[in-house]
Amino acid sequence: MDLILVGADGGRGVQVDRVPFDLAAYEEHVRSIRCFVCQFLDGDPGFEHELVFDDGEHVAFLGKNPTMYGHVLVAPREHVEHVVRDFDQDAYLRLQAVLYRVARAVEVVVPSERTYLLSLGSQQGNTHLHWHISPLTPGTPPERQQYHALMHENGVIPWSKEQATELGAKLRAALTAGPV
Repeated sequence: MDLILVGADGGRGVQVDRVPFDLAAYEEHVRSIRCFVCQFLDGDPGFEHELVFDDGEHVAFLGKNPTMYGHVLVAPREHVEHVVRDFDQDAYLRLQAVLYRVARAVEVVVPSERTYLLSLGSQQGNTHLHWHISPLTPGTPPERQQYHALMHENGVIPWSKEQATELGAKLRAALTAGPV
């Protein structure tokens, strides 16, 4: 499957083929480790992610296996597992405010036809509550949108640490430039 990357200036970028993703190995891995978000926050080797936001209560970081360019995860620092049960209303609304702010920054940096926001994970793997921000590349054919665009079964974008560092810097700049 192809993905058209769009530059921050709105110009169409290079067309990139998605690469296969071993979903079975990934599922086995996430079920065999302790929480990947907590390991990232603890600085454990092998769980590094490109941090783009940290307010002391929440973090936002780039996904390591993105299906869409600009994929960011937002999570509370505290290990919580349920999207509504583990929060009082004020804590939930603070998390949603961070999600909104980071998603707006993603839209400033990464042109998108639509921005998907969703909370995934389960008690069987990826238990730490986190939200996904996934910007849909403009011009994506309808049959490759929505769930199709999000599913690892359809491949992931080839992604390097250098690309993550560059995108992370742009996102941090957008977040520090003021309200987005």
